[in-house]
Amino acid sequence: MKFIDPHIHMTSRTTDDYAAMQQAGIVAIIEPAFWLGQPRTELGSFKDYYSSLIGWERFRASQFGIKHYCTIGLNSKEANNEALAEEVMDLLPLFICKEGVVGVGEIGYDDQTAAEDKYYRLQLDLAREANLPVQIHTPHRDKKAGTIRSMDVALEHRLDPGMVIVDHNNEETVRDVLDRGFWAAFTIYPNTKMGNERMVEIVKQYGSERIIVNSAADWGISDPLAVPKTAALMLERGISIDDIHKVCYQNALDSFGQSGQMKESDWLDNTTVDQSEKLFNNSILRGGQTPTIGELKTNPLFESNIIR
Repeated sequence: MKFIDPHIHMTSRTTDDYAAMQQAGIVAIIEPAFWLGQPRTELGSFKDYYSSLIGWERFRASQFGIKHYCTIGLNSKEANNEALAEEVMDLLPLFICKEGVVGVGEIGYDDQTAAEDKYYRLQLDLAREANLPVQIHTPHRDKKAGTIRSMDVALEHRLDPGMVIVDHNNEETVRDVLDRGFWAAFTIYPNTKMGNERMVEIVKQYGSERIIVNSAADWGISDPLAVPKTAALMLERGISIDDIHKVCYQNALDSFGQSGQMKESDWLDNTTVDQSEKLFNNSILRGGQTPTIGELKTNPLFESNIIR
């Protein structure tokens, strides 16, 4: 079984994580632009960060046989610095149509301020103009109201719900998202947000249509193997292979594939790596390490060795 993790912040992760993900069957990932844990203070830091998402991080993933895509946007936290946000809005059109960019995101609300609303709306218009999917970050506080507001505003700006992935859902929001025709994504976090036991129950109740599982692994306590681990638990709890395939692979491909930048052939036709390659004269290897050249194999013992 192959997996896609459509929301994971690999800039914050290690090469060991990439190796484990590849062994677990993860073939493709999407890295949304987000904040760094502390506010950026200058436009150049956004420019370099966006450049790394389409450059170095894309290369680093390829060295482990994983296809890397990203979404580009101004995150809701930093939308509250209006002077800087204005500069970032001028920068975004230079990046959203780059190779490997599959949407505008992650954008939306945090504290649901007037500034957040302003720049969320501007980015929705940008996505519609570029005909790109939108990846919405729903707020941690007052989540249901923030989720409904996110969808209301998207519809107000004439976005097709089928082009909008609403992320960080829970039991309180899923019905509203699905009933309105949006994609409902769920973040599997240890001890918070949505655990994989709860995710199993959601799929049992709502089925697999327009439901997406991701890890959102970042610089905090999180798990880059959350998608395959959740798939294993679903299988154990009697959910069909077809439904698991949809929520852990196909729905991510179908939603973000609307960008025209993400195709299954991207990884099915490219199964070899060459770790002797360099980007900007940099390698993932250090002195004396032997590069892997050829085809990487997934671990047939993964379920018994890692997932359990």
